[in-house]
Amino acid sequence: MEERDFFDERAEQRTHVMTCPHCGQQGEYQIEWVVRRKKAQLPRGADDRDRARFAKAQSYMVRRDDPMGCKNIRCRKRFDVVGIQSVAFI
Repeated sequence: MEERDFFDERAEQRTHVMTCPHCGQQGEYQIEWVVRRKKAQLPRGADDRDRARFAKAQSYMVRRDDPMGCKNIRCRKRFDVVGIQSVAFI
C-alpha cells in the first residue's frame, strides 16, 4: 500500500511575513502548501505491515513555493524562502 493511501491531500495558502534580503522591506506573502491530513480509518485491503505504518503516520504540510518575488515596486527581485520550514507537522 502507498503512503498516499493514508492521507487526504489538498492545496492551501497561508500568509507569512518575510523580509526581502535585497531591499530589506518587510511584507506579507502568500505561500502555497500541500496539506496531507491522516484519514480517519485505514483503507481496505491493508495487512499487518500497513496497519503499523498507519498507526505511526501523522498529518503534515509540505511547502510548494520556494522562490518569492519582492513586493517593493523598486526592487521586484526574486528571493528564496529561508525562514520557513519546508515540512511542518500539524
